[in-house]
Amino acid sequence: MTEYKPQPIDTRDIVLDGELEQLTEKLAENAHENWSMLRYQMGWRYGPRRDDESKQHPNLVPYAALSEADKDLDRSTAMETIKAILALGYSIEKK
Repeated sequence: MTEYKPQPIDTRDIVLDGELEQLTEKLAENAHENWSMLRYQMGWRYGPRRDDESKQHPNLVPYAALSEADKDLDRSTAMETIKAILALGYSIEKK
């Protein structure tokens, strides 16, 4: 197998305006809610430490209760998704 070399869409020149930055936060929260829902459906529950064997995870809490570092992971994914959409030539507008 050859070495994997990630090649994400180049979004370096994409700057989000204030409205899209607000959308980033909403999408980050939604990503966490979807992740949490999937984990609960798979039998995971909240636990103070991650334990794959007993299916416990400390991040199975509301988004507002996450650490800023954990929120930043969701924010980064959301922001890069929005930037990729724009880099591919699509536009995003609120109705």
